[in-house]
Amino acid sequence: MTDHRVTPEQTGQVADAVKGNWVDHKAPAWTRPYLRLSRADRPVGTWLLLIPCWWGALLASAEAGSLNLRTVWIMIGCALGAWLMRGAGCTWNDITDRDFDDKVERTKSRPIPSGQVTVKQAATWMIVQSLIACAILLTFGKLAILLGVASLIPVAIYPFAKRFTWWPQVFLGIAFNWGALLAYAAVAGKLSTAPVFLYLAGIAWTIFYDTIYAHQDKEDDALIGVKSTARRFGEETPRWLKRFLVITVVLMAAGIIEALSERSVLALVVALGAPWAMGLHMTWQMSRLDTDNPDVCLKLFRANRDTGLLAALFLAIAIFL
Repeated sequence: MTDHRVTPEQTGQVADAVKGNWVDHKAPAWTRPYLRLSRADRPVGTWLLLIPCWWGALLASAEAGSLNLRTVWIMIGCALGAWLMRGAGCTWNDITDRDFDDKVERTKSRPIPSGQVTVKQAATWMIVQSLIACAILLTFGKLAILLGVASLIPVAIYPFAKRFTWWPQVFLGIAFNWGALLAYAAVAGKLSTAPVFLYLAGIAWTIFYDTIYAHQDKEDDALIGVKSTARRFGEETPRWLKRFLVITVVLMAAGIIEALSERSVLALVVALGAPWAMGLHMTWQMSRLDTDNPDVCLKLFRANRDTGLLAALFLAIAIFL
């Protein structure tokens, strides 16, 4: 009997896209390959890039004890910039990984290996997204602009990290959490040790959630020689994740204490709810972790949007206390 099932490659849909997403069902057909390159059908990555930006902006505002229109614009600009730069970064990742993606079940339906776009078209789309993001960055102030330019270095390196280190998630964390420094600098006009602690906490958090994510591909990665913390940790993954959970909580708490030491006790106590809320949510993830079940790993990875937003909520409340 002939199997007439339609594969993701035939429909253009990406295998791990959110079911029923707007790109596959509502976007004009000609835009879909480009939106898929940008991961618009998988929005959690944009959230995970945006949230550290909001942490930085909110921490600077809590430190000052005020929230003004410029900060509101910075947070909106960060949202737009996160969508654009996540799209540009993912496009760059797909260009550099095109010879790997067609060998991995989860990624062979992506636009380049499935033939929806050429490498030249993808590169053009990457440049367009980057230029629009640059225009937004130019409104953020000199120090933030310099930090934005510097962020291109880890973004460029990350796709190659899995080829030379077992710790590519560290490089992802360096790139994905840069916004904590940039947004803090955009609001405060300076840097201090407080946003650095926040940045380091974000890196630990990224290692936590992206290790979970990487367990989806560990068998394919082993076959093609791609490295990851999921493969490095193996059966010891739960123990390693607990370590990064603790590091995340401690470093974020250190940054908050450093920033709000001269604010009211109430503001400090409420802000410290941020790392504890993250820690509890990450503990909840650990209680449901099954590294041999790709569906569970993907679900828990996506849950980290809520993990980060919980921290942002406490920092936002602390501004007004």
